[in-house]
Amino acid sequence: MGQLTTLALRIVLVVLLAGSLFVQAVMVPLVGADLEEGGSELAYPRAAYLVVLILGVVTVQVVLACVWRLVTMVQRGTVFSHAAFRYVDVVIWALGAAAVLLSAFGYMLAPGEAVAPGIVLLIGGVVVAVLGVALIVLVLRMLLAQAVARDVEAARMEAELKGVI
Repeated sequence: MGQLTTLALRIVLVVLLAGSLFVQAVMVPLVGADLEEGGSELAYPRAAYLVVLILGVVTVQVVLACVWRLVTMVQRGTVFSHAAFRYVDVVIWALGAAAVLLSAFGYMLAPGEAVAPGIVLLIGGVVVAVLGVALIVLVLRMLLAQAVARDVEAARMEAELKGVI
C-alpha cells in the first residue's frame, strides 16, 4: 500500500472518528432533548433509544480503530500474520453487533404512529447491508488465512532451501 493511499485512508478514518465523537457529544443529547419534547408517542422509554444510538456509534468507533491498526500492520509489512486475525475478528463481531442494534432500533420504532413504516423498512435494509459487509469481511478473513498459510509455507520452504544450499 502506497504512502499516499495510507495517508488518505488515515485522513478518512480521523474524519469519521471525529464525526462519531461529534455525534456522541452533540447529537445524542439533542436527540434526547427532542425525544423528551416529543411526548409519549414512542413505545419505549427515551433512554432505550439513546442507549441503542450510543452503542451503535461505539461499534463504528471500534471498527475504525481496528482498521487503523490493520493499516499500521500493512505499513510495517506484518499484516500477513496471526496478529491480524484479532482485528479482523473484532471488525466482524462489531458489524454483527451493529446489525443487532439496528434491528433493535427498528423493532423499537415499529409500534405506534411515531415513525412512518417506510423508515422501519429502510432500517431493515440497512441491517441487511451491514450483514452483507460483515460477510464480505468474513470472506476477506478467509483470504487472509490462506495468505498467512502460504506465507508460513514459503518461509518453511525457504529455510529448507537454505539448509540444502
